[in-house]
Amino acid sequence: MHFGWMARIAVAAMLACGSLLVVSSPGAAQQKPSPAAIAAAKELLILKGGDLPFNPIVFNVIDKVKDVFIPTNPNLSKELNEVAAKLKKEYEPKRAELLNDIARMYAERFSEQEIKSLITFYKSPLGRKMVTDEPQIIDQSLRYVENWGGNLSEEVLSKFRDEMKKKGHDL
Repeated sequence: MHFGWMARIAVAAMLACGSLLVVSSPGAAQQKPSPAAIAAAKELLILKGGDLPFNPIVFNVIDKVKDVFIPTNPNLSKELNEVAAKLKKEYEPKRAELLNDIARMYAERFSEQEIKSLITFYKSPLGRKMVTDEPQIIDQSLRYVENWGGNLSEEVLSKFRDEMKKKGHDL
């Protein structure tokens, strides 16, 4: 099992952001959030670093689109880089739009008071430790899962071969 960089970012983002979803109260699910609740959710995301996995997305999309043109137009690399730089400035507000949309998702599931309680937690020494240590734990966990999954795959492959050999098939 191998995770590409986008999959690693997605898993890390889900773990970083999704760890909060477990404590959501059923009564707060899918509510129409107030602007104050969305602002608080945005503060929470930034405070706990939940916005970081999403920050490079806009620029990565621009670079990937630029890279589509370079192989067939290598002599236009300079101009394509200039256009990419211009588009990065133009599309910079999309990063804030994405953060607002994700904050809204939190505010739809958590009441404003719940979000404020989480902010209080993440500002506490234990919460700051969580913000500092959790990304390292997630990265360590992903590496562990890759190795663990690879080992399990080899073990299962061996078992399949053994079982099929019993049935007269050599795989």
